[in-house]
Amino acid sequence: MPRTIVVTGASSGVGRAAAEQFAAQGDHVVVVGRNPDRLAGAVDAVRAAGDGREPGRFQADFEKLDDVRALAAHLLDTYETIDVLANNAGGMVERYRRTVDGFEATMQGNHLAPFLLTSLLRERLRGGRVVNTSSAAHRAGDPDPHDFAGAPGSYRSFPAYGVTKSANILFAQEAARRWPEVLSVSFHPGVVRTNFGAGKAVRFLYRYAPFLVSPEKAGGLLVWLANADALVDGGYYVGHRATKPSVDPARAADLWDASAKAVRV
Repeated sequence: MPRTIVVTGASSGVGRAAAEQFAAQGDHVVVVGRNPDRLAGAVDAVRAAGDGREPGRFQADFEKLDDVRALAAHLLDTYETIDVLANNAGGMVERYRRTVDGFEATMQGNHLAPFLLTSLLRERLRGGRVVNTSSAAHRAGDPDPHDFAGAPGSYRSFPAYGVTKSANILFAQEAARRWPEVLSVSFHPGVVRTNFGAGKAVRFLYRYAPFLVSPEKAGGLLVWLANADALVDGGYYVGHRATKPSVDPARAADLWDASAKAVRV
């Protein structure tokens, strides 16, 4: 029986490449994205990769927690089991922006929204796994569990992004401790050739630098993590190897409790 795989951020880049590869191996893929035109294109590509099998789809903006709750409700109503949740949606915000929910946009889109989604889907994920797309950029900073709103005057896009990538790793570590029935990992996909980034200089880097990884290769790593046996629960993967990240594991429990309070779950 085909597995059910939910991929957020699946309308472009790593998520779309992974969604196509999941479909090609016979999985039923649910494609989640924010932009309706890119989402439609991704659905077409995933359908083609799956020899015409119709994927699921849902449009959601993770800067709106109501969208995340609507996505979770749709998935709970539609699927008895979710075998893999790929928390891949995220991005880098060029200038400080506060969401309608009151949080800094990078922190909400990259950490609080996937935290909420995964928490709401926990029972459907029993016996399955969660794969969180993090980054080597996590070295840029540690999350402050007591401040998810930040301040406009001190905001810098790359450090803010790095803080959220640390949060992704800490979330996977703490999920492994609290939810032993769900395998949780995070990974660094490499510096991927996409339209990712904030500002012209960063976008130029992510499109043209010679050392970049293709979305297909990075998506392949996500698929490997969704398939592989004997993974380290809570592990942070660089390539096919669990690697020690530059995070303070003592922060994981506080971050979890603060995140649960922030999103009311």
